[in-house]
Amino acid sequence: MLDCNYFHYTANTLNCDEVRLDELADTFGTPLFVTSAKSLIESYKAFEHAFASLPHFTCYSVKANYNLSVIRTFAELGCGCDVNSGGELYRALQAGVLPEKIIFAGVGKKPEEIAYALKSGVLMLKAESISELKAIDRIAGELAKTASVAIRINPNVTAETHPYITTGDSKEKFGIDEAELPEVFALLRQLKHLRLIGLDMHIGSQIFDPEYYVAATMKLLDIFNSSKELGFAIEFLDIGGGFPVTYDPAKPATPIGHFADKLIPLLQQTGVKVIFEPGRYLVANASVLLTRILYKKRNHTGKQFFVVDAGMTELIRPALYQSHHEVLAVTSHKQSVVADVVGPICESSDFFARHREIDAAEEGELFAVMSSGAYAAVMSSNYNGRLRPAEVLVNGSEVKLVRKRETYEQLVQNELP
Repeated sequence: MLDCNYFHYTANTLNCDEVRLDELADTFGTPLFVTSAKSLIESYKAFEHAFASLPHFTCYSVKANYNLSVIRTFAELGCGCDVNSGGELYRALQAGVLPEKIIFAGVGKKPEEIAYALKSGVLMLKAESISELKAIDRIAGELAKTASVAIRINPNVTAETHPYITTGDSKEKFGIDEAELPEVFALLRQLKHLRLIGLDMHIGSQIFDPEYYVAATMKLLDIFNSSKELGFAIEFLDIGGGFPVTYDPAKPATPIGHFADKLIPLLQQTGVKVIFEPGRYLVANASVLLTRILYKKRNHTGKQFFVVDAGMTELIRPALYQSHHEVLAVTSHKQSVVADVVGPICESSDFFARHREIDAAEEGELFAVMSSGAYAAVMSSNYNGRLRPAEVLVNGSEVKLVRKRETYEQLVQNELP
């Protein structure tokens, strides 16, 4: 099993906390996302414990899983939020997050999103270009406000992760290049409606080696010292997120304490508050995707398939990133087979597992696609006219429906004749 401590077998049936997953499927149908509230809470506490000796502020990265109940769970623990759009800001506010605990990121903020953030009173906007700094200044002036901003630095550190989730390399679109900083600092002296309060970086996701964080942090600290010499009063250093989780038991994630051991000594000396933006770390292993086996089939080569009722429209990570997700039979079997677990979508990339040893389940039985809490439901789509699935939150023996399954009527409700 993975780090999914709240998903376990009891009498050969996979449970979430004290609730049988087969009973949830019978009640709410499939596909179905099932999330453990206790897992969310314990992941947050583990992160806070690791960095307890460092003055810091944790902002949950909403893009990983923006269900209102998930956001609210973290908000009730004192966590802030990192949002990347007007829609994510709206969700965070609807979930009860105080605006002064929200930071607004994103490389392409629209003018109306900048205005929405300023009117809402967020802690800061993180700017990623000279043009964006000018836009924030202009909009803040029109609103007769002073905008608190951080600048996101691209530290040009290439971490060993999938190329689609590396964000700190100078080849990528994110952040302001180090070479532009003299121009940026000069501009910030001229713009009358901006107040620089933070420096930010983010080098990617699923980063197993703490030394990449060390290298990027050292660059950020050099810039921090330069900004102080120029007279800027920096209040926050934002280290970003990207801390790893275990998807494949053969590739266990580096414990969060290893990152804390490396980063705390570097950051303590600054005397400012550090912001972290964990997303995946907090939610990935808190959820599973339940899916029912529709058909078993075998081709002329002997290759075997399980065709299930969930697909890339519910969980696109295997298709998009070639990501590994464990697939477990909800009712355990003594026998296993080597097979592909595939969905019903009209794409060859629609699979959850290829040539994997899987329990020899039968048609009508259930699989649980593990570690489905991050970048799953939030990236779901209606491709092939699919209905986005329901979501439930389990806390011990309590079960709460936190997102209804879509209906056919909702598929066309915004379309005009």
